[in-house]
Amino acid sequence: MSGLAAVLAGRHAPGVHRWESALDVASVRHAAEHAGWGFGYVDGVGLDARDDVLRALGDALAFPDHYGANLDALNDCLRDLPGPTVLLWDAWSGFARAEPRWFRLVVEVLGDRGAADPAVEVLLRGPGPAEVVPLLG
Repeated sequence: MSGLAAVLAGRHAPGVHRWESALDVASVRHAAEHAGWGFGYVDGVGLDARDDVLRALGDALAFPDHYGANLDALNDCLRDLPGPTVLLWDAWSGFARAEPRWFRLVVEVLGDRGAADPAVEVLLRGPGPAEVVPLLG
């Protein structure tokens, strides 16, 4: 968990990273919450369509009912998160392979946080296209 620990401790900039870890979801949640970060989880198995992924992201991050499940709404709701947040996204590669353009756009929105926005660390766990995002070491 050293890469995640570095993010949680402020020694590594948060962003979108591939993450190789066998930790169970509860352990990742515990680590994030123990460090004062929020936590969301997406089980990406079977999520290969843009609309399904956007809805799953909204559910995982407890976005309000008015969340529009589009890129603008995703960006707006990420700005409204109550604090720094870790999003663990297992089995992300189905979406990355089925809709590579939309996957890149979603990753861009997830990773494009301004200085005034709450920090978001997205952990893409599981095999997938290696060139898409850097590995969190």
